[in-house]
Amino acid sequence: MSSNPVAETVASLMPRAKAELAELVAFKSVADFEQFPRSESEGAARWVADALRAEGFEDVALLDTPDGTQSVYGHLPGPEGARTVLLYAHYDVQPPLDEAAWATPPFELTERDGRWYGRGAADCKGGVIMHLLALRALKAAGGVPVHVKVIAEGSEEQGTGGLERYAEQHPELLRADAIVIGDSGNFRVGLPTVTTALRGMTMVRVQVDTLEGNLHSGQFGGAAPDALAALIRVLDSLRGEDGSTTVDGLSGESAWEGLQYEEAQFRKDAKVLDGVGLIGSGTVADRIWARPAVTVIGIDCPPVLGATPSVQASARALISLRVPPGVDAAEATKLLQAHVESHTPWGARVRVEQVGQGQAFRADTTSPAYQAMADAMAVAYPGEEMQYAGQGGSIPLCNTLASLYPDAEILLIGLSEPEAQIHAVNESVSPEELERLSVTEALFLRNYAAG
Repeated sequence: MSSNPVAETVASLMPRAKAELAELVAFKSVADFEQFPRSESEGAARWVADALRAEGFEDVALLDTPDGTQSVYGHLPGPEGARTVLLYAHYDVQPPLDEAAWATPPFELTERDGRWYGRGAADCKGGVIMHLLALRALKAAGGVPVHVKVIAEGSEEQGTGGLERYAEQHPELLRADAIVIGDSGNFRVGLPTVTTALRGMTMVRVQVDTLEGNLHSGQFGGAAPDALAALIRVLDSLRGEDGSTTVDGLSGESAWEGLQYEEAQFRKDAKVLDGVGLIGSGTVADRIWARPAVTVIGIDCPPVLGATPSVQASARALISLRVPPGVDAAEATKLLQAHVESHTPWGARVRVEQVGQGQAFRADTTSPAYQAMADAMAVAYPGEEMQYAGQGGSIPLCNTLASLYPDAEILLIGLSEPEAQIHAVNESVSPEELERLSVTEALFLRNYAAG
């Protein structure tokens, strides 16, 4: 890459990129305002807005979205008659989980073993920096050849749909010829990958009640219905003997055609303990990209420490269901709710509340933008060809944009390769990937403008 002026510029900007990412990671911008101060997210939004203004963006605005969060918008005019490209990232992050389990503070960018560690370093504050690097490199190499819109979301991780609803209410705001979603990742470090399919998701909170209050397990246990035991029965009903997701009425037999995920590599990436088997059937790619997957996100019940000998009157759980392309998330929600209700034992009272939802997405890989991206990746990753992969996670905005702008070409790239450990403790980003993907995006914009 060193003989390419764009690549040389990006390389020279990497120290600045690290410093900026450190500033952005320092904001505890979790869009759960019951647990994290709203001011942290607002501070991150202002940081992004200031960065866009410094790059010459016009109409920079903090958009108050219907879910009570802010998205950052800006427009960088290009040459007259040029195409328009929308660049997406999000500045909100997952909670740090167990901060004591982090090797270094989660909101302090720390370099270790050639990677930069911090919550959001890869998902997706690094994506914001990637967009800035690409644009700076183009400006230094003759100018940005397209009109650029940037949207940085403030609640992607919460799945509350604020930006989707805002976009539907302001359909012209994000209109573009091509859209680059900077929130996925290469299949592995050094292998250039576009994500062509995303599973959708639904999230529900399940409350089970059996008694007016807790009872002494010695005096009443054995006949009094235990709400926690009832909830466990419900949760167990969501998996077959091999661990496959089993929601009544929801098919789980689809197959993934494309890049495959070798089981040994998956075990390594997922850090599966020796002797522990994988769950489900079919190939690994089938299971994580083409089939539904249920996960119990959390359970409210007494902790072991300090527990009393009681029959529990109430218990609740948060359940996430990932659904593959071709399955309507709203319909999956109905099936999940019906399944939970029908599998609740002993006549226990059960209440199912939907708390998040997003549709699955499948890209049109025959569009000219994909050729422009393939050519860019061939330069940024010498000797490698662009690969197509799925992603088990959800980016609900993708389907909203696809429905609002059916002629737009949507591509997903990003920094969340397996070693990044997004959503887990010790999340990190590879600076080499940040550099190469910034070069990729810059060359893509140039290729797309000329196409």
